[in-house]
Amino acid sequence: MKHFRDDQLVFLLCTPRSGSSLTTVMLQNHEEVFAAQEMWYLLSLADLQLAPVRPYGGTGIIRQFYNGIISEDLFHRAARSFGVEIYEGLLNQNGARKIIDKSPRYYILLEFLDAVFPESQRIGLFRNPLSVAASYKKVNAYSGEPFSLIEDLKQPIPGMKIVDLTAGLFRYATYFKGESAYSYKLQYEELVRQPEQQLRKLCEFIGISYREGMEKYGNPVSEEKADLFYSMGAGDPFLLNHTQAHVQSIDAWKDQLSPDEVDAYCRVLGAQIFHDLGYSEELEEAQRITGVRYELSPDEATMERIEQQFLKSSGYIWKPDYELSTSSILTGIQPAEAVDDLELEAMQGNRISDHRQASIQIAQLETRVRLLENRLTKSYMEKNHVEKQLIQLRSKLNRIKSILPFGNRLSSWAQGYLSGREGKS
Repeated sequence: MKHFRDDQLVFLLCTPRSGSSLTTVMLQNHEEVFAAQEMWYLLSLADLQLAPVRPYGGTGIIRQFYNGIISEDLFHRAARSFGVEIYEGLLNQNGARKIIDKSPRYYILLEFLDAVFPESQRIGLFRNPLSVAASYKKVNAYSGEPFSLIEDLKQPIPGMKIVDLTAGLFRYATYFKGESAYSYKLQYEELVRQPEQQLRKLCEFIGISYREGMEKYGNPVSEEKADLFYSMGAGDPFLLNHTQAHVQSIDAWKDQLSPDEVDAYCRVLGAQIFHDLGYSEELEEAQRITGVRYELSPDEATMERIEQQFLKSSGYIWKPDYELSTSSILTGIQPAEAVDDLELEAMQGNRISDHRQASIQIAQLETRVRLLENRLTKSYMEKNHVEKQLIQLRSKLNRIKSILPFGNRLSSWAQGYLSGREGKS
């Protein structure tokens, strides 16, 4: 664990259907790189704090443990230790120097990712949003899964595909808005037009030398690595139809999406995000097809409904307008070397005992505060739950009274009968 460095870990971040499978299969066609098709495992690690319902019970106790007894900083350090063991183990098993974690829905936990691996490398992969929507439509038609862009955007409780196409897209666009030494932005369209040139730049960012022909994933550097990569069955089901990048899908959205679908999606997204991501020409084409000039701002009501419904159902909390920080000091976890230096300075100043005792007392008080806050929240939620049940029961009783003849008289008779029976017992 002590040998692992954050810069050995590369997160490939994008919404699903943005070309991450293609990007990953080309990057892993390098002897120094290991990548599975998709990992997602940091999501399950972060979910420990949410304490999902399990058949053996104890959900409330587990939630209190992770959110009351354990501080957030301690949880992040423990998560980092577990994550380092996994990543370093995979590197050692596969004789690699860099690991690619390609998990499109990591937009859900960007804050957690930054807190646990603050100096990891992040590739932000973006694609024309209309092409992403078209790819969803194509893949779901192929797999038989239901997907209707227009109808799904209207649903009061959105499915994950709609969350991807809206909240997920905006989260990544905001996250990669600024410049950072830890981030690299890449357009899918540029990658398929100039695969070798773009891979050379990616390799330079990652810290490896470009390998001649690595973009030709149909000619893998290792058959074993390729077999392992494809064995998961995740990602783009059409990837193996080709042996290297092609430009056929760049303009396919014009045929795959109807004008009504283009219109519905552009109205929700607004025009500004197309400009911000470098797709102004594609927006102009969409406006020509639909005959509509779209507002710069997104449909705020729809966007807020989608985001809030997802957060409510998942239990996650997102910081508003969250961007990638350029400093690990702001994230809550420092590299191991920095911690060692701080401890050494404290020992040299003969102040470590006082500082440690004060820290322990503060941590104990903070724990008690969290536990009491959780109990208060639980009591409030229980009170609300009982009140809702009471309202529902009263409403049901009143409906029955209104339907039955002499309903109120029957109610008085029933209460008198019960009172009399109780008196005799």
